Amino acid sequence: MTKRMFIMIGGVLLLIAVLAFGKYLQIKKLIASSPKPGAQTVTAIKAEESQWQPQLTSVGTLVPVRGVDVTTEIAGLVRQVHFKSGDEVKAGQVLIEMNADSDIAQLRALQAAADLSASVLKRDKLQFAAQAISQAQLDNDDADLKSRKALVAQQQAVVDKKTIRAPFAGKLGITAVNPGQYLNPGDKLVTLQTIDTVYVDFFVPQKQLAGLSIGQKLNLTADAYPGLAFPGKVTSISPKIDAATRNVQVEATVPNGKRQLLPGMFANVSLDQGEQKKYLTLPQTAITYNPYGSTVFVLAPPPADAKDPLKDDKGNAHLVAQQVFVTTGPTRGDQVAILTGLKAGQTVVTSGQLKLKNGTPAVIDNKVQPANNPNPTPQEH
Repeated sequence: MTKRMFIMIGGVLLLIAVLAFGKYLQIKKLIASSPKPGAQTVTAIKAEESQWQPQLTSVGTLVPVRGVDVTTEIAGLVRQVHFKSGDEVKAGQVLIEMNADSDIAQLRALQAAADLSASVLKRDKLQFAAQAISQAQLDNDDADLKSRKALVAQQQAVVDKKTIRAPFAGKLGITAVNPGQYLNPGDKLVTLQTIDTVYVDFFVPQKQLAGLSIGQKLNLTADAYPGLAFPGKVTSISPKIDAATRNVQVEATVPNGKRQLLPGMFANVSLDQGEQKKYLTLPQTAITYNPYGSTVFVLAPPPADAKDPLKDDKGNAHLVAQQVFVTTGPTRGDQVAILTGLKAGQTVVTSGQLKLKNGTPAVIDNKVQPANNPNPTPQEH
């Protein structure tokens, strides 16, 4: 009985082994017949050296060479407005006349008193020559004349202030002042700006101070004029560092003959610093930034000992991807400088990295390339 049981158990085990071996052969055949994964399509570019001008960028604000809100020093009623909003005016041109009738009348009264004092002094000088009056009387007459002339000059200044003139040549803004309106001291009448040339004020970190100099060239761009650069040069560097931000204020002069730039506008400033350098450059899309470092995928032929490499229709082996670490440097537009990790001439993937890992075969299709412009401009599609 025991011998029969061993025979039965052995037969069962043999059957299981046969079935298992058959299943193994079936699975192996399925694996062998399954299609291999195809090559991944990517865009790529050869890393090449290019001339690179080191630049310092900052954000600035445009201010006029001369700009002021024209106001009045004294109160009064507007009699006449001699300009229209947006007019070009010359220095000293009359802008607003205020009612000065009572002031002029007071001026005439003071002038008459001064004329009388002058006549008295003239007459007393003749009497003094005839020794009819004392030197003290003559001195009093002279002092009285000077005092009355001073009152006349004071009143003349009040009358002059009732006529408001342009302090310098420029372009007027928009005004809401009308004849008959009463003005108080300090009321804003109209803005006056000289904008044929403008200043741009910006701040630079103190560590960049050594790279700044008077006369240094720069380019300015504004959102209002995309793709248009305005040249200028540094004309002033503050002698004091801001203790709160550790930045230094810099002022540059920018010609503005077409008056496209207006005071108060936001501007981007780029200053050339030092001599040009050579860097390996790549589109910024080629870089994968990770907490443990920046990487790129380099495409190269498969190693000589590779087993059954994937081939194209012509029988040539596909390039394979290899991830390498790189050190990135400064950026300009769509480009980034590569300091270490690459050599000139290596083929680098610029898009499609998410489909890759080490050893993945790849096909290059550059019908649509990522942007790679050092000075990009907005594009509308």
